Amino acid sequence: MAEQDTAAPTGEWLAAQTVACHECDLLNHVPALPPNRVARCARCDGLLYRNLPGCIDRTLALALASLTLFTVANTFPFLAFGTPGNLRFTSLISGTVDLYNDGMGLLALIVFATSILIPALQIVGLIYVYLPLSVGRVAPGRCQIFRLLLHMRPWNMVEVFLVGILVAFVKLAGMAEIVFGIAIWAFGCLIITLAWASSSIAPHMVWSRMEALQ
Repeated sequence: MAEQDTAAPTGEWLAAQTVACHECDLLNHVPALPPNRVARCARCDGLLYRNLPGCIDRTLALALASLTLFTVANTFPFLAFGTPGNLRFTSLISGTVDLYNDGMGLLALIVFATSILIPALQIVGLIYVYLPLSVGRVAPGRCQIFRLLLHMRPWNMVEVFLVGILVAFVKLAGMAEIVFGIAIWAFGCLIITLAWASSSIAPHMVWSRMEALQ
């Protein structure tokens, strides 16, 4: 095991433990790790984990911001289209229902999953796990929910949905008037905060904090 300084050690130390390398499967005995340092494999120099002070509070703050943006994105009109004076307003939920009523059930399911269901599960899961940890407590079923969050990260594709909207906008711009609602701007910000929250997840620190609080 090798350690690499990234900043002055200020914050909480991680307890010594044995960790398997994700790259070469070598079991490394990692001594107590100071804040702002990383643990690396003794054989392949692969990254084992980081001790990043404040990552739990930062992830929680981003999750709460994502919850606010998600609420706005699903409450207010997403966009309006049609002819001048005859605009039709639609939201994420009503757009999904319209797709289903028009006989495009599979597409409606994909839109619902990528724009509503998966982001909602991820946001609620992050808050459920991280909020108790931030105040020195643990929530029931935390381990199962946190594992689910880790498995869901590759399936968070809200940005793909937004790209699809932009492509549709380009194709329809010359055929009808399109007005962006406040929800689409909230959805764009949601993509940033949710991706940031996902990248801020430090599994090793979360597991260590859970173990320490048991």
